[in-house]
Amino acid sequence: MTFSALPQDAQAQDYRFNTVQVDGNQRIETSTIVARMGIERGKTISAGGLNDAYQRLLDSGVFETVELIPQGNTLVVKVVEHPTINRINFEGNRRVKDETLEGAIGSQSRRVFTPEQAERDAATIAEIYSTQGRVAATVVPRIIRRSDNRVDLVFEISEGDTIEIERVSFVGNRAFSDRRLRRVLETKQAGILRTFIRSDTFIADRIEFDKQVLRDFYLSRGHVDFRVNSANVEFTRERDAFFLVMDVTEGQQFSFGKITTVSEIPGVAAPAYQEVLKIKPGVVYSPSLVENSIARMERLGLKNGVDFLRVEPRITRNDRDQTLDIEFALVKGPRIFVERIDIEGNTTTLDRVIRRQFRTVEGDPFNPREIRESAERIRALGFFADANVETREGSTPAQVIVDVDVEEKPTGSLSFGGSYSVSDGFGVAIGLTEDNWLGRGQRLGLTLSTAQDAEQYVLSFTEPQLLGRDLRFDIDLGVANTNSSFASYDTERAFFAPGLTFRLGELSTLQLRYRWEASEMVQRTATTVSGAVIASEIAQGKKSSSALGLTYTYDSRIGGLNPNAGVLFEVGVDAAGLGGDNEYIKTSAKAIAQTRVWHEEITLRASLDVGAFSWQGSGFSRAVDRFVIGPNTFRGFEPAGVGPRDLSNGVDDAIGGNYYAVARFEAEFPLGLPEELGLRGGVFYDVGNVWDLSDVNTAGGTIVGADGSFRHVIGFSLLWTTAFGPLRFNFSKALKKETFDKEQSFDLTIQARF
Repeated sequence: MTFSALPQDAQAQDYRFNTVQVDGNQRIETSTIVARMGIERGKTISAGGLNDAYQRLLDSGVFETVELIPQGNTLVVKVVEHPTINRINFEGNRRVKDETLEGAIGSQSRRVFTPEQAERDAATIAEIYSTQGRVAATVVPRIIRRSDNRVDLVFEISEGDTIEIERVSFVGNRAFSDRRLRRVLETKQAGILRTFIRSDTFIADRIEFDKQVLRDFYLSRGHVDFRVNSANVEFTRERDAFFLVMDVTEGQQFSFGKITTVSEIPGVAAPAYQEVLKIKPGVVYSPSLVENSIARMERLGLKNGVDFLRVEPRITRNDRDQTLDIEFALVKGPRIFVERIDIEGNTTTLDRVIRRQFRTVEGDPFNPREIRESAERIRALGFFADANVETREGSTPAQVIVDVDVEEKPTGSLSFGGSYSVSDGFGVAIGLTEDNWLGRGQRLGLTLSTAQDAEQYVLSFTEPQLLGRDLRFDIDLGVANTNSSFASYDTERAFFAPGLTFRLGELSTLQLRYRWEASEMVQRTATTVSGAVIASEIAQGKKSSSALGLTYTYDSRIGGLNPNAGVLFEVGVDAAGLGGDNEYIKTSAKAIAQTRVWHEEITLRASLDVGAFSWQGSGFSRAVDRFVIGPNTFRGFEPAGVGPRDLSNGVDDAIGGNYYAVARFEAEFPLGLPEELGLRGGVFYDVGNVWDLSDVNTAGGTIVGADGSFRHVIGFSLLWTTAFGPLRFNFSKALKKETFDKEQSFDLTIQARF
């Protein structure tokens, strides 16, 4: 501030101005500037007050410079306004689009330019690059002066190189190896395919997330005292990469000790709630198991009409035997009700899609745990980029309002996929999917897939909660054409398949379905020669099946007690004969058990697949109705390489069987190679068979293998996780087989989506 008309020591005096003269303003009205200063004409003002007026003008953010000059009874105010921004340009950005940067900064065209805002914008742009691992990126804001007090704002960007994590290591871990812990983290070590994999770049926020993920991993395995002491990131000597070292304290592993339940609510008996508990003494402690137990008890209380029931877990630690005694106390919570649920931010998704994720409605007793679970269900929909669920006091202290604030994200996708296998050759798949059709939470999909010997076109629709209930409705419409590599015919199919799936228990579901299918076995060419069996089945022409079916599924991986083990059991039956040409009963079952051993480094897996086909109608069944298995079910053999065959007419036709059974045993393990290669090994042993030709027209055929023996296969697998998808190389040797079997000692499968 300058007082050019007065000596320096006179600044302590008081002033009185009858006139305020403003010079240099172009956009800002004089009256606005005078009002901003707060100086009233004719009133005395001190030098300090004059300084305050000067500061208020500067703080307004619209002036580059301000000068106050007292001249007698007149105060002259000289200002230079900040220029307006004519346009904003970005130079040097190749990795981030202009549109992304424009949406992140605060400066905008036709608004006032301020150096402070430009510097903040430069820092924001640098942070965007930092989240991509380009921590060396620099951003310099510059201005180009234009006429009429306008400027072009240019951000000069030097993106720099991505700084990768060269090595992730741990200090203090005993129970789990570095290799196992690295698989838990989101941050990965630099690998040979880092051009396609960006999880090895240094991002500070990702490392903070990894700390929490690591803690959750140890807590779920009973290490209740686990903590991350530090996560140090250091430059390599060449300063072109980072070393990440996590110093951890594991602590001892604890298991559940005594599990008891007490009731502090009159009329509520504890034994009934004790019975719903799934955890037992000796099981490795996990907080999620405690949370699940509390949820079961509270649901039982709701079912029994006990409002405001709260379950408090009271934990007693026993360091001597490393157990935790849990006493679940049934107590009465505060009498608070849900006044209403407010939903905001859903521009596409209908309110009811979000609201049905709540088990609580307006007027129900307030349960904080249920609200948290509802929030997780909303996020699990996959419709929103962000979803926040919070509560606040309602119109009275005895009521709460649940606020749901969501941010929509695109839910449609167009996917292109490629696949290859020795048996099926190369294939291409194109999928068009909308997961939130018309904002109703419904899924609509169109899939077109073609392989060397098969084509399929399917239109599918899913309603996850039919009639607002936990009842999923699916329907598929499609056509498929298959060129049988194992026989002398092609297959043409058209199908219509609706189904209903509902939950029977926490880990089990039941599906009821109907399937109509028209199929025809077609002679490949006029000169193609078929065996007698296939020739007779081709002669039957097009046939239709109208079948009702059901499938029961039990999957302990959903919420089992052991994070390293799981069991999947599935059994289904289809009965055709409700109209259509075919009459049969077709049953199949599958059981899979998996566990990890040796500090979770080795995966052991066993599975059993069985099926039975019983023809009920007149005439004979066809090969397209019976079981024909391939390498995905039984390794070591070509598609339909095991089972009955027809060798008549000089051909070799696989004709399938009425029964099949395959047991598979395998182990996957590390090979000791650098992890960034993504290579693991495996060994397997398969045993299986396809047999029985009851109700098959074998007249004139030369049949072998109708009741063949069980085949045995051993093999070695090389599993390679790549940016294009998981590759699996199977090398196998049949220990026992029939002379007419079609052995396949090598199999390669790749499934990629991009």
